[in-house]
Amino acid sequence: METFTKIIDACFEKGFSDLHITGDHPLVCRRDGEVFFQKQHVLSPQYVDQLMESILTPRQKRQLREQWAVDLALSVCGKRLRINVFSSHRGVSMAIRFLPSVIPDLESLNLHPSLKDFCSMSSGLLLICGSTGSGKTTTIAALINELNSSRACHVVTLEDPIEYLFNSRKAFIEQRELGKHFHSYQQGLLDVLRQAPDVIVVGEMRSPETIQLAIDAAESGHLVIATMHAGSHEEAVHRICSQNHSISGEHIRLQLSQCLAGIVNQQLLYMPKLRHSVPLLSVLRNTRAMATLIRENKLSQLDSTIETCKGKGMFTFAAYREDYLAKRTDFRKPQGLASGHLAQAPQEYSSRIFDYEAQAGLTWDGTQAAVPAAGQPPRPDLASEDIDQYISELERRSA
Repeated sequence: METFTKIIDACFEKGFSDLHITGDHPLVCRRDGEVFFQKQHVLSPQYVDQLMESILTPRQKRQLREQWAVDLALSVCGKRLRINVFSSHRGVSMAIRFLPSVIPDLESLNLHPSLKDFCSMSSGLLLICGSTGSGKTTTIAALINELNSSRACHVVTLEDPIEYLFNSRKAFIEQRELGKHFHSYQQGLLDVLRQAPDVIVVGEMRSPETIQLAIDAAESGHLVIATMHAGSHEEAVHRICSQNHSISGEHIRLQLSQCLAGIVNQQLLYMPKLRHSVPLLSVLRNTRAMATLIRENKLSQLDSTIETCKGKGMFTFAAYREDYLAKRTDFRKPQGLASGHLAQAPQEYSSRIFDYEAQAGLTWDGTQAAVPAAGQPPRPDLASEDIDQYISELERRSA
């Protein structure tokens, strides 16, 4: 397992965003959307199998056998990873996403400062939409970070899996993971309403029951922040209103028009002059005009109404690019993944009261992740198959 740890170290320090591992195939690293093959570093299917035996808990192994895929988040030597393990024609494969070592804020992500307005709302439904890999989870982490800095409130998150671990500062933050701390989003939402929350974060709104419970929670005086896979505001509203066939679309549109706080659609835009990507947003805020369009099912007019409401903090993708990104000059570089910037994350505790079927802690080998002390000597490089040399070659080719 030492080889795996060294690979994670090397990729993390060089700023790669993703690592793909599969048997009898070169390792694949990703940066700014481009993939590179490490032809001189190939792991055998047997090694990948052994790696899974060490990383996965009994519950996760059972899920992998039954569903042939499992999501998890863990820490390796203080570095936070999100991992999807799945079955492929090469056997077990892994898609690893490297998470920033510090909790991001809106400014460091180059997001529009007006998004802070949503954090001051006492109730309502805020949807963060976009495709997979567009940065929805990171944007929500920045919003939670803003809440943690500005509001004395109770925040409960329902996630799959927990990616960013928060220390409570001004806000009291409790994080729950699907399949470990609650069995379904529907059950998690029913539970959380009895836990006196002010803010509820829902990792994914998919099922009709989850959508309805999130709307009910927003109506009952909670700020609900949730993600949804949708490419436009119209699609997001349509999906919400058409999911539950047991309730009329007119009733759901009425509920949504009254409780919706806003919809943020997000893409990642690579800017060659910066040599990194920045979020490209389309922002809808629920004004009286927007509520009327939703209630009357005139969803095709949402974008045109956004264009006439620029002064109210709304943007289409084109307007956001021209009015904000094109005029901004002080872009922040993505927060580094290097171990020198590691933040001390709270440790997770597995209570004996519950049968998690998992060892305590967050690391892949069952021990608590230790953050390297300042001045600690770097880990030794790989001997015969030097991934650092390969990464240097990648940088040369990229340049």
